[in-house]
Amino acid sequence: MCISSSSAQHYYDSSNCSTSNNSNRGSGYTCNLSNDSCSTFLVYRANQNFQTISDISKLFSKNNSEELLHINNLASSSQLLKPGKEVLLPVTCSCSVDQFYQVNLTYKTPERTTFSEVACGVFEGLLKNHTLVEENLPLVNNLEAGSVLHVPLRCACLDNFTSGKGVKYLVTYPIMKGDEPAKLCQKFRISSEDFWAVNTLTHWDSLFPDTTVLIPLTDTTIRIYDVPDSPPPASEFPSTIPGERKQEATKPVQLYIVGSIIGLLLLLTLMLACGIYMKGLRRWKRENLMAFTVTNSPNSSSPTRSSPRSTQTGRTSSTSCLSPDLLVGIKYCLFNYSLEELKRATKDFSEENKIGGSTYKGLVNDIEVMIKKVRFEDTRPVIDLHSKINHINIVSLQGVCYGEGDFSWSYLVFELPENGNLRDCLSDLCNPLHWQRRTQIAFDIATGLHYLHCCASPSYTHMNISSRIIFITGNWRAKLADIGMASAEIEKPVKGNDRTENHKGWVAPEYLLHGSVCEKVDIFAFGVVLLELISARDNIGEKSFKDSIGFLGSANERGCFEGLRGLMDPNLNDYPLAEALCLAVLAKACLADDPQHRPTMDDIMKVLGRVA
Repeated sequence: MCISSSSAQHYYDSSNCSTSNNSNRGSGYTCNLSNDSCSTFLVYRANQNFQTISDISKLFSKNNSEELLHINNLASSSQLLKPGKEVLLPVTCSCSVDQFYQVNLTYKTPERTTFSEVACGVFEGLLKNHTLVEENLPLVNNLEAGSVLHVPLRCACLDNFTSGKGVKYLVTYPIMKGDEPAKLCQKFRISSEDFWAVNTLTHWDSLFPDTTVLIPLTDTTIRIYDVPDSPPPASEFPSTIPGERKQEATKPVQLYIVGSIIGLLLLLTLMLACGIYMKGLRRWKRENLMAFTVTNSPNSSSPTRSSPRSTQTGRTSSTSCLSPDLLVGIKYCLFNYSLEELKRATKDFSEENKIGGSTYKGLVNDIEVMIKKVRFEDTRPVIDLHSKINHINIVSLQGVCYGEGDFSWSYLVFELPENGNLRDCLSDLCNPLHWQRRTQIAFDIATGLHYLHCCASPSYTHMNISSRIIFITGNWRAKLADIGMASAEIEKPVKGNDRTENHKGWVAPEYLLHGSVCEKVDIFAFGVVLLELISARDNIGEKSFKDSIGFLGSANERGCFEGLRGLMDPNLNDYPLAEALCLAVLAKACLADDPQHRPTMDDIMKVLGRVA
């Protein structure tokens, strides 16, 4: 069984149990259309205040202790349980008016206490402090001994997909210090993939004490298996970090700076050590190779020195001590912005700050950023993707803001390169791009796409390439934007220049006909961007952009060069005709109707490496 994470709707909430902030969507498990209520289970741990099944039954308003004894394989309701003993509780889970699943209980406070102590102490994080406060607002300033609280505990019901995959129950499990995902999977005999999917988690994520997760069980006979206290086998899950939490927006910025400096120093030290090692290794190999050459091939010629511009795309024969896996343990941190901060930065998302579609520019801490409004369900895939990629030719994701009061939308905050997008640069008649800058930009775009196609794991297809999502830095280098936004923005194929307000990229013929998604779709769009770099035109239609390079099929050499001069940007006063012809031929190859006839990014990099 494997649960598809794309259909999962239950988000893990890593925020502190005692927090009073209700901006986290994961604070409750969202109801689905197929189930308004269901029978399921919670896990509760015996403690000094609730040491027997009888005590726990009263806390959870259970009249029948015999049922709990049977489920938990215990003999007596008065038997003292070991602190931390996990008890399974059958409950009825219902959909609230706010469209969140919950188990409705009442609790009478035996003494003067706090909402946080009830939520995080008595009920062990099975609900958040802010949820308890919202349900009992009249008692906020008058919580005394004997107060009766309405307690909505977290729970979840199956949707059609999970039930179709054989899942019988989604058990709500409170995390405590020392719990690890691998240990939970052993306790309930479930697979790690199912655990990730049902909680909308990835193996990059960590679990924190006083939060809850869902356990997808396929067996109607529920049992918690004993797991030895010895360290579990190596797992793909990261360990639970009991004292560390994701950075909150209120945490001082100085901590980020200090942490970054320390991490950078450690990385530089490691790189220096590796550099010394590799230098010694290369010297040893060179000396042994020379000895071997002198002994076995005295008349052989010396090897040809490669051009510094040549691009090597295959694996090298030498072993690198800096494996990509070296960075797996480094956490991916984002700033958590408030909606008020972004409103101030964008003048309340004014039209003058809009730079296309639902994208705005803004000034945060005197730094210009790009703020993109996206649907909530599209936020996590974009963050997950950016946590796995890091490249100089890709615009970096800096922070996120979850809509306060409206969970339909989120805001992603990206860096905004100084010179804006490529389309605007090509349209600036007062400051036209000279030829060297255009070829360098073409090379940068190809480098970014090559990284996504060939170096990212798994490989990634952009599906939205156009001159409007390519941004230019202050030193005229190109960066790709909208990484991970294809699913959020491409709702249907678009033809030629018939684009939506978001300026979606050019779409290859096979996507229009069959909806196929592959790297050759990006190659096609890259060919169009090459033509824009050459001609600076923005109004090349579906037929005319191919007609504009029809001269390349001419047998008349003179007609070929005349056609090329007619295509070139008239603001380009000086350019090498041979290089311009090379880019035009490359663009034509990228625009082939048959995707199999288009070059790969490897091929494109080899061509541009000789031009840029």
